[in-house]
Amino acid sequence: MSHSQTHGEAHDAAHGDDAHSHTSTDDRLVYMANQIATFFGSQKHDAAVAGTRDHIAKFWDPRMRARIAELLVSGGEGLKPIAREALEGLARKQ
Repeated sequence: MSHSQTHGEAHDAAHGDDAHSHTSTDDRLVYMANQIATFFGSQKHDAAVAGTRDHIAKFWDPRMRARIAELLVSGGEGLKPIAREALEGLARKQ
């Protein structure tokens, strides 16, 4: 720990700030959902939405799906339209 760091700052630097890591996780989930949507984006719109939805339902851990659903409810900032529609469809199925 440097002289200018408090003990709490040193702990956060060593173990990751919870708020920061939560935001990083959220950003990563949005990024992943958008990447899946981009992959399926060359298909017709309805097929792209269904492909994205089915991929997330099949391959994502339930905790990941629950967190992205929370992000969607709170506005879904950063989600591409296909990803957003896929997640809305997934939420309706559950």
